[in-house]
Amino acid sequence: MRCPNCNSKDIGKIGSHQYYCWGCFIEFTVNGDKMSVFQVEEDGTLSSLDDLFFDEPTVEQQMHAN
Repeated sequence: MRCPNCNSKDIGKIGSHQYYCWGCFIEFTVNGDKMSVFQVEEDGTLSSLDDLFFDEPTVEQQMHAN
């Protein structure tokens, strides 16, 4: 497995379907063919980076567009 952001192989498994990249410090989940990418904030919370990695608009983006 490689990081979807930096292409590093230095990936750690932190949970079921959850991974952490030691190269660029992002967390991502893989469930079947769906992947979600997150930035780990200073307080430990996760912020979604899906809008930067995937072209499909999220439900929230669709709501703001209307």
